[in-house]
Amino acid sequence: MRKGRSTTPKGRRPRRSIRLLGAILAGGQARRFGSDKAHARYNGFRLIDLVFDHLSAQCDAIIVCGREEPGFDCIPDLPEAGMGPLGGLNAALHHARAQGFSHVLSAGCDAPNLPPDLAQTLAGDGAAIVQSQPVVGLWPVELAPVLASFLDDGGRALYRFAEGVGARRIAFDPPLLNVNTPGDLPPTA
Repeated sequence: MRKGRSTTPKGRRPRRSIRLLGAILAGGQARRFGSDKAHARYNGFRLIDLVFDHLSAQCDAIIVCGREEPGFDCIPDLPEAGMGPLGGLNAALHHARAQGFSHVLSAGCDAPNLPPDLAQTLAGDGAAIVQSQPVVGLWPVELAPVLASFLDDGGRALYRFAEGVGARRIAFDPPLLNVNTPGDLPPTA
């Protein structure tokens, strides 16, 4: 883990023809968790820091969607808070499009074991999601107006949006971890 952090990651990344914005979706209420999930400790590290580090190795820049988080570049959910993960994804897609990125690699703040080849595995035509965890996905920025329209029409289900845009579902073995309750965290020493 790095001690200091820049929200524009540096280092050696594979060459690719896309500009990739990493988006940590962190605007949820964490009702099942009972406290601020992003700050929960997983093997001694905050969940949000683990997700940041995993995305940093694969993305050109990282943003946190749906909350203010010191030390990170943050944007509010669109069109407003309380829209679930689609509000964060909508904000990320519009931000990425305006900033000249080609794709958004999204992940929830509760996904501590993202693989180092996540973006490469999801790459292909159109959008792709992780089958067991659709918040984790690769989305072309051209989907920004499509998602905005979906939300305007009352859509709130990420699976339904992904299905509507023909997102490919990619299975990972073992499945990616999603921390939903304190019981999903490893015991502390």
